[in-house]
Amino acid sequence: MKSQQLLVDINDPGNFSFAACLVFLGRSDKENLHFIRNGMLEKLVVADSIPVLIRVSGVVGHQLSVEMLPVSFPELTEEVPVLTEKAIAYITRYVTRWLHLDGSLQAFYNYADQNPLLAGLPERYKGLRLIGIPDLFETLCWTIIGQQINLTFAYTLRQRLITHFGYSVTLDGHTYHLFPRPEVIAALTPEVLTAMQFSGSKARYLIATAQEIVNGTFSMEALDQMDYQQAKERLLALKGIGNWSANYILMKYGRFPEALPLEDAGLHNAIKGRLQLEAKPTAAELRAITGIWGEYAAYATFYLWRTLLPQ
Repeated sequence: MKSQQLLVDINDPGNFSFAACLVFLGRSDKENLHFIRNGMLEKLVVADSIPVLIRVSGVVGHQLSVEMLPVSFPELTEEVPVLTEKAIAYITRYVTRWLHLDGSLQAFYNYADQNPLLAGLPERYKGLRLIGIPDLFETLCWTIIGQQINLTFAYTLRQRLITHFGYSVTLDGHTYHLFPRPEVIAALTPEVLTAMQFSGSKARYLIATAQEIVNGTFSMEALDQMDYQQAKERLLALKGIGNWSANYILMKYGRFPEALPLEDAGLHNAIKGRLQLEAKPTAAELRAITGIWGEYAAYATFYLWRTLLPQ
């Protein structure tokens, strides 16, 4: 198998830290869609129908270095495909959206340093970009899975979904997974998922969401053409998507800077810790604290989440 090198442009490179991004990406030992090995970020993606193992190794000048290794799935074909220009363009967009390489942090940093709750976080986590989820279906599923359960169990359920219904390939003794396709989940019955400890409602929501995508009534292309309010309203029309879920999706997939998952328990705990409160802030207190964030809401939330991790 022959690999190719790719250099992806970094906007605002002085405020980008690959090491800071790796800390966040390595927060769970139950993660099985990407891996951090020898300082490199590894992930299997499908680009222009070609399975490609990407290895992000670090910054070169004002660009991020990415190795692209096309692979074959033995159960489908033994032939290793050749990367196309369309595939390379997809990987460029994917990595850019994943690590928010086209973002700029200076305005947020200036704002944060004037906000008592956020002051000091830009210096502590300098260069950390808002790690996203570039695939819409994956984002929707992760959001539904994570509702009203702790993060550890959410990762466990996600891991089961991936290992049971997604493709995988083993290279050099390491197994890499792809998130299940909507067509696969759309064809399931709820009982298949409830047997894996998904609640009945989550099982139905996951299947219904997959069916909407398969049927073409909901699509990434359509959502990408909407503004924040339009996208939020469209998401709220999906079964199982409420205000927290919609804003989480608009933050992690849509990259809307004003997206604010106000009901998030992690956000509440982070605010409690930063302000040294005896109890979690009330709904009124939360609205007062976050209501002034405006276009910095997504990054403020993300940096507060980061305070909940070690280091």
